Amino acid sequence: MKRPGFRIGALVGALTAASLAGIFYAAWKLAGLAFVPFQIFDFVARVLPGPVITFGIDSMVKVIRVLGIADTASAAKAAEQIMAILMFLAAGALAGGSFFRYLRGGKRREVAAGGVLGLAVGICVVLLARSLSEAPGSRTLSHVWTIAAFLVWGISLALIHRRLAPAAIGSPPPRGEAAPPVAERLDRRRFLIRFGGATATITVLGAVVGNLARRASRRETDVVAGRRWSADNPLPNAGATLQPAPGTRPELTPLENHYRIDISTTPPVIDPDTWRLKIGGLVASPLELTLEEIRSFEATHQFVTLACISNPLAGSLIGTTRWSGVSFQQLLPRLGLKPEATHLRLRSADKFDEIVALEKIRSDPRVLLAYDWDGVPLTAKHGFPLRIYIPDLYGMKQPKWIQSIEALDKWEPGYWVRRGWDKVAQMRAGSVIDTVSVDMMLSEANKETRIPIGGIAHAGARGISRVEVRVDDGPWEEARLRDPLSPLTWVLWRYDWPFRPGSHTFAVRCVDGSGDPQIPGQSPPHPSGATGLHSKSMML
Repeated sequence: MKRPGFRIGALVGALTAASLAGIFYAAWKLAGLAFVPFQIFDFVARVLPGPVITFGIDSMVKVIRVLGIADTASAAKAAEQIMAILMFLAAGALAGGSFFRYLRGGKRREVAAGGVLGLAVGICVVLLARSLSEAPGSRTLSHVWTIAAFLVWGISLALIHRRLAPAAIGSPPPRGEAAPPVAERLDRRRFLIRFGGATATITVLGAVVGNLARRASRRETDVVAGRRWSADNPLPNAGATLQPAPGTRPELTPLENHYRIDISTTPPVIDPDTWRLKIGGLVASPLELTLEEIRSFEATHQFVTLACISNPLAGSLIGTTRWSGVSFQQLLPRLGLKPEATHLRLRSADKFDEIVALEKIRSDPRVLLAYDWDGVPLTAKHGFPLRIYIPDLYGMKQPKWIQSIEALDKWEPGYWVRRGWDKVAQMRAGSVIDTVSVDMMLSEANKETRIPIGGIAHAGARGISRVEVRVDDGPWEEARLRDPLSPLTWVLWRYDWPFRPGSHTFAVRCVDGSGDPQIPGQSPPHPSGATGLHSKSMML
């Protein structure tokens, strides 16, 4: 019987990779060590060409919307993580198949070859991990663990191959007689079945242990600690006379529901005691600021609506909350900038970077280095300990987990601009129908009945001056606007429609505070943000 070849090696490689993923997951949640499948996926996502990444983002968002999943951000992140694990299993299958094919070529020192394979893979993974982030996954202990785990994996492949090789299968045949091929095949099949069961057990056990550790760990990144400002204070527009139509989204987005889009499958987890904001480039001398020093400046509080440039028409990648931090203007004198400095490059812990013009900071005190939201510290997955807010721009221009600021004498393209997205990324004006409030006894409705229709309109820092609603092919009718939380937030609008039974299509459009109308033509998010008019069709 022949030695096991590529197909059996691929099966063994995928099974051992699944077990390794389970072990990595448990170690990640128990001790904060690296979860290698995510690291590999993040590295691949960074080196792929911009058009490929854009196609992947657009496709993912379209699929999520077709499936009717409301929370696009969470669904997209879960999809990324699933793809990362599948990629890891595929890589394991390819490595296992190639390794078995290599050993099939003749007599080899299996264990030594497996050890070399494991060390090589482990070192490569560590090198790519170091290029990704300064988060805990790049610490020495994590590197040693990664290399050791892959070393054991490589040796395991060699030992399994030895077990599956013909000379190792079954009992030794009598002298002068060949081993029965059928018996060998049956023994190999039984071994693979037992091996598959063992790897499944290890994988499931690792997942269960990791999930239990995740629930108990204080490292959980989506827990909002502390009492929120909104729990004890009225909103600035609490006295507004216009009430939102029933079913309109909350005016202040709950922190747990605020969207999150970034370039990593998992967020960096940063120790505030060791974190420093490093200042360099065209400055009189390099500088480091602690979080306490940044918090010592006079705090600025702003109600702000943020949106992702990948947000499709009427998508969920938008949210409003109260941000707190220091106006970047206040910090400029501390930086010691040289006269030739014109721009600042902000780098994040996940190696994201973006460029901000000094002219923008000097002319707009609303540019904010934020450390709190709704009165509590930022969570890890939303940028702790420091992120920036720049009015009127999409989130792709606003780094989180800021670690350094470099003064430059010219503009340079940032992370997403290098990948083909808009250089300016100014927020588009847009309006959305959240609700057609038909939760009433329509059997009793008549032409005097008014049906509340409502939603949001937003145009960045430019504000909204007008919202109009059209029913079917009728005229555009002006909606009423609720006072916004601030000039930087979305506006809630309401239109009370005279009820008419039948099938109807409702559409909405807006005009920004500068008098520019919303773009009616439909276009996708890439490269400058989605445009088009939102509509809803209903049978009443």
